[in-house]
Amino acid sequence: MRMFFPILAALIFVINASAADTNSPAASKTESAAPMKIGTLDATNYYDQTMIVTGKVVQVTIRPSVTFLNLDQPFPNSPFAIVIIHGKSSYYGDANALKGKSIEISGKIKNYKDKPEIVLDSTNQLTVLNFTNAISVPDAPAISTHALPAAPSTNSFPEIL
Repeated sequence: MRMFFPILAALIFVINASAADTNSPAASKTESAAPMKIGTLDATNYYDQTMIVTGKVVQVTIRPSVTFLNLDQPFPNSPFAIVIIHGKSSYYGDANALKGKSIEISGKIKNYKDKPEIVLDSTNQLTVLNFTNAISVPDAPAISTHALPAAPSTNSFPEIL
């Protein structure tokens, strides 16, 4: 009987310690399946981490091999950029249609010349926030809330396969 109480006390201590660990913020952060949502100004605090960044597309720059989407402010003052490398992304469509739209981009935040960015690898990384279920706006293409247009467009944006 003398051995039972110390063993019981040790067992209760271990159970309480493990329960406290699972309630800690660090434990919930590592066990969380969905990335955390942050604003563009917070992105510098999360380099090399997978996050969901929210912001408004204010500038679209299309070059022969790459497209840049600057969020919240135009280049060079933009706090966050989305990079679409032509030929290495499943995105195709009119990037100019995103100008003025509030979006979410998910992915690993990279540091490029002391500025945060996410390189878009697939269409499902980007979600347009200010439309619900493919509402059509006059003189604008319909955009789904879940993904960018899946069909090739007839505009100047190069098709990327």
